[in-house]
Amino acid sequence: MKNILLTIFCVLSAGLLSAQYIYPFQNTTLSDDERLDNLLSLMTIDEKINALSTDLGVPRLGIRSTGHSEGLHGLALGGSGNWGGFKMVNYQRVPDVYPTTTFPQAYGLGETWDTELIQKVADIESTEIRYYAQNDRYQKRGLVMRAPNADLARDPRWGRTEESFGEDPHLVAEMTVAFVKGLQGNDPRYWKSASLMKHFLANSNEAGRDSTSSDFDNRLFQEYYAYPFRKGIEEGGAQSFMAAYNSWNGIPMTVHLVMEKIRKDWNMKGIICTDGGALSLLVNSHKYYPNLTAGAVAVVKAGVGQFLDNYKPYIYEALEQGLLTEKDIDKTIRNNYYVALRLGLLDGTQDKIPYAHIGVTDTVSPWNKKEVQEFVRLVTAKSVVLLKNEKKLLPLDKSKIKSIAVIGPRADEVLLDWYSGTPPYAVTILQGIKNAVSSDVKVYYEAADEMDKAAIAAQKADVAIVCIGNHVYGTDPKWKYAPVPSDGREAVDRRALTLEQEDLAKVVYKVNPNTILALVSSFPFAINWSHENLPAILHVSHNSQELGNGLADVIFGDFNPAGRTNQTWVKSIADLPPMMDYDIRNGRTYMYAKEKPLYPFGYGLSYTRFNYSGITLSSSTLSKGKEIKVSFNISNTGGMDGEEVAQLYVSFPQSKIVRPVKQLKGFKRIIIKKGESKTIELTLNADELAYWDNDNDAYVIEPGTVNVMVGASSEDIRLTKRIQIK
Repeated sequence: MKNILLTIFCVLSAGLLSAQYIYPFQNTTLSDDERLDNLLSLMTIDEKINALSTDLGVPRLGIRSTGHSEGLHGLALGGSGNWGGFKMVNYQRVPDVYPTTTFPQAYGLGETWDTELIQKVADIESTEIRYYAQNDRYQKRGLVMRAPNADLARDPRWGRTEESFGEDPHLVAEMTVAFVKGLQGNDPRYWKSASLMKHFLANSNEAGRDSTSSDFDNRLFQEYYAYPFRKGIEEGGAQSFMAAYNSWNGIPMTVHLVMEKIRKDWNMKGIICTDGGALSLLVNSHKYYPNLTAGAVAVVKAGVGQFLDNYKPYIYEALEQGLLTEKDIDKTIRNNYYVALRLGLLDGTQDKIPYAHIGVTDTVSPWNKKEVQEFVRLVTAKSVVLLKNEKKLLPLDKSKIKSIAVIGPRADEVLLDWYSGTPPYAVTILQGIKNAVSSDVKVYYEAADEMDKAAIAAQKADVAIVCIGNHVYGTDPKWKYAPVPSDGREAVDRRALTLEQEDLAKVVYKVNPNTILALVSSFPFAINWSHENLPAILHVSHNSQELGNGLADVIFGDFNPAGRTNQTWVKSIADLPPMMDYDIRNGRTYMYAKEKPLYPFGYGLSYTRFNYSGITLSSSTLSKGKEIKVSFNISNTGGMDGEEVAQLYVSFPQSKIVRPVKQLKGFKRIIIKKGESKTIELTLNADELAYWDNDNDAYVIEPGTVNVMVGASSEDIRLTKRIQIK
């Protein structure tokens, strides 16, 4: 009766309105619930079962198809994973490749500590998927973006560390929120694309990920592992995520009942999907169900509404056996179509969708725009971390340098990882250095020290730049392939943290004391020898199409580095707890580490100097629901304009429970010109100082003293105050 009345209402509406839609669900004046109720009432059972896939299309009802795209650091419609699909050429199936703007790996984006920058990165990515989806030439599906990765890099051995923004929940949450906002846009009704965060939850071991359990208490769930996801939803506006392969405390995440609980607690209305092949893993790896039909029933009843698997035969069988009802399916796919609603896919007209012009009237390819390419170069430069700069070897003075030796396996290539797109071009480090200097400067290049070639080149040059680091193996057809122990990727955890290529740096340094190490990597290395001996070290991640130009901008001082480590760089693999120990309180991350690191969390140098002074608090006490302002001055007392990343930490000296030694609660990256001083203001909210009480299943604000610390890294604290929590 309700749907009959809805139809009558639509027919009796103004003639102009009625011309804009055929079905009530296309009527934008109705509420979301009314539109979704009507849509589900019109769909056949076959259409509903199809909607348990990543395809939101219902052609019979005029709902065009859209699926998922990868987008950790730029839209992937091609690249190593062949995300663009395949086409037939001369009767052969070949990858279908589409160019997209390609940024540094997510790990490198995390090292920028710049939320405004990250939001713009994601905005460019969402523009490109709208362009491809709406341009008549392409009409690519994929407005649901599998990004960002809100997982925490709790251990540098994790093979997918490259996909994470870092190890700290506050940093990763802030970057996640920014990325989500960039993907989805700022319109109050419509999304530019839909963010589907990965991978819920605590998936940070690759070996055995399809059968192992990540075990920890509910306090760590709330305060650490789930924190970035919750912020991504509550503050960023994301409404979707992917379930992880692993179990949590013995229950596979694909069917975990926590999914329905967080839908309610976090007011989440969108998609939860499985990871690829997860249904079969419930039976074959986790051994959690006797057959695929039982597993499929459990997935749907857990509120997971999209399978990345062959699922249809088992859903039909479950319906025939009475294990599932149409009502069960309705409840689950309703969440999927909430996302379709926000994307504008259910509207009878495109008139109100602010992104409808992209690729239609605005037909300039985004990846070919000069301003976009210049932005990638800026992002790359901002991601560079200066780890050491003894005797101010850097930046190099172009007017004095007559010859440069560029050496190493990472010097003349831009490696694309498994989740990369296909960039329109790529600038290697070697090419970037050549671009930066005049033709009068002699640039020698050797990939290795075969027949002493690297040493000879270094000996002839004024300065040597050694480019070494891991390989991403993105293009290798073997899936579990990373033959070097210190390398890692999806499906392969790292077995070592030392870098065998460091021997090349030793050879070069022996003949040229002006040796700069350019470490190009997806994660930290225990480069103890290099730190002790080499005068200058830079870190940059893989994948950027502007890798060479961005790094050269830093090397020659056209850009003053301000990147910061987003993970603790340990000195030895022996400093880490066992890989499968997910209780971070046992010595993991900067918050609980027991050994002095090689490079602490939040660390990074500059070509200039910054002095901190004059810390003041808006109040010396803080209570539930309240906040205080932490203000302080930063002065640039060096000889160059530059950026500083001011960091706010807290500690709890009077706490009666185990709490972090130090914990990040705020940060700001800010430009300060030489000779200039700026006042920085960061907000500290009482609710962010609470801990989760497992007994009462609630956050508790603990009375007592809290140290408020401001500095340039987790170990470089410049200013301290105390407040009282009441």
